[in-house]
Amino acid sequence: MYLHELKIGNVELQNNIILAPMAGVTDLPFRIIVEKFNPGLVCTEMVSSKALYYGDEKTKKLLKTEGEKHPISMQIFGSDPETMGFATKYVSNLADIVDINMGCPAPKVVKNGDGSRLLLDLNKVEEIIKAVVTNSKVPVTLKFRKGWDNKNIVACEVAKIAEKNGISAITIHGRTRDEFYGGKADLDIIKKVKESVNIPVIGNGDIVDEESAKNMFEYTGVDGIMIGRGSMGNPWIFEQIQYYLKNGQKMNKPTIQEKYQILKEHIELDIQEKGEMVAINEMRKHIAWYTKNLKDSSSFRNEINNINNKEELMNKIEEYFYSLK
Repeated sequence: MYLHELKIGNVELQNNIILAPMAGVTDLPFRIIVEKFNPGLVCTEMVSSKALYYGDEKTKKLLKTEGEKHPISMQIFGSDPETMGFATKYVSNLADIVDINMGCPAPKVVKNGDGSRLLLDLNKVEEIIKAVVTNSKVPVTLKFRKGWDNKNIVACEVAKIAEKNGISAITIHGRTRDEFYGGKADLDIIKKVKESVNIPVIGNGDIVDEESAKNMFEYTGVDGIMIGRGSMGNPWIFEQIQYYLKNGQKMNKPTIQEKYQILKEHIELDIQEKGEMVAINEMRKHIAWYTKNLKDSSSFRNEINNINNKEELMNKIEEYFYSLK
C-alpha cells in the first residue's frame, strides 16, 4: 500500500524510498554501495551553482556517475537566478532529475543567502525556481525545510509556489533552519504540505528504521520518503524498509560478515575514486558509522584514526570483525 512506483515528471522510479543528498556523505562510492539495496532514486551531494558557473573542476568531479545505476538526481544550491540557470543547463545534461536545495542549514551556506536562507524571501524562492525550471531538460524537484524559524513557517506557501512554477515533486524536511537536526521532525507540517498541493510530496526527517518509515507514510500520507542520516553506515535500510512495507515483518539484520564485506567494498571504491591518502581520511567517519554500537567499537575507532595506509587499515578491520564472530 505505501510502497509503490513513483513518477516524477517523465521519470519513473521503481519505488518511493529515496536516498537524500548529504554533503560529504553521498559521494560516488557511497551511492554505488546504497544502490545495491535498491533505492528508488539516489542524489548527489549538493553542488554550488557559482562554482559550476566559474568552471571549478573539483565541483564538477562531485557530479561523476561512472558505474552507477540510474535514475540519479543532482542537487544544486545558490541564490542568484543567473548562476542557478547556468548550473541547471550543465547538470541537466548529466542527471535524470535536477533538485534545488532550499533546506541546507549550514552557516557557511546560509551566510551567502543560499540553502534554507531563501525561505525568508518568497519572491526570491519563486525567481530561483523559474530560472531552474526554464533551463532544465529534465524534471526539477525542490527540497526545503518547514521554515527559517518558528516565526517563519512557510512550507505550504513554498509548496504552492513550487507547484505553480513547474516543479515536478517536492521534499519537505519537518524542521526549521533554527532546529538544524535537533528535536523531532514535525510530521504535522509534512501532512499539511501534502494536503496543499497535487504534485508528489516526499517526507524527510527522522526516518531511521522500518517503524519510522511506516509512521511517516501513515501519518502524513506522503507519496514517498527520503532517508538521510538513517543510511549512514546502514545502506541496508532501503531494502529493510521495502521488505517491511511489503510483508509486514522485518527481514534479518545484516550479519557481521555482511557488514564486513560491504565496509571492505566501500573502502576499495573510495580508494579507487580518490586515492589512498584522501580515501582513508574520509572513510574514518564511515567506519565509525558502520561499527556504531558494536562491541569495543570506540577503542577500534581510536586505532583506525591513526592508520594512514590501506594494507594496515584492511588488516585492522579484518582483525576487528573476526573478533566479533
